[in-house]
Amino acid sequence: MNITLAIIKPDAVERRKMGSILARLEEEGFRVRGARLTRLNEALAGEFYAVHRERPFYESLKAFMTSGPVLVLALERDDAVARLRAVIGATDPAEAEAGTIRALYAENKERNAIHASDSEETAARELSFFFATGELIAVG
Repeated sequence: MNITLAIIKPDAVERRKMGSILARLEEEGFRVRGARLTRLNEALAGEFYAVHRERPFYESLKAFMTSGPVLVLALERDDAVARLRAVIGATDPAEAEAGTIRALYAENKERNAIHASDSEETAARELSFFFATGELIAVG
């Protein structure tokens, strides 16, 4: 079993899609090991997305991710990172496969409903932003 990070973004929280997204993740075999409703401040968003610092969308990404509450999730299942990436779909919902979370709930490429770690190494780093190892609960 592997653990990865997902963040239900401010657009999906604002439009009350958290429950639908979470239900979909559970239907796909993910177990919630940790969950936290929070609001990112600019410093945390900047550090979390530092890998994109040189990209033209960095400032707008930080502004969007600090614009409202987010639901941060530690999710567990076999092959968690790759499976979550498949379930959420392409970054641009216009390119996402039908039935993926982004095809269903994203508004556009920036307001795309959900973040998912892109590798096991990234997942470990990103999980540490929000959860101490002892906080992750094993669920049946």
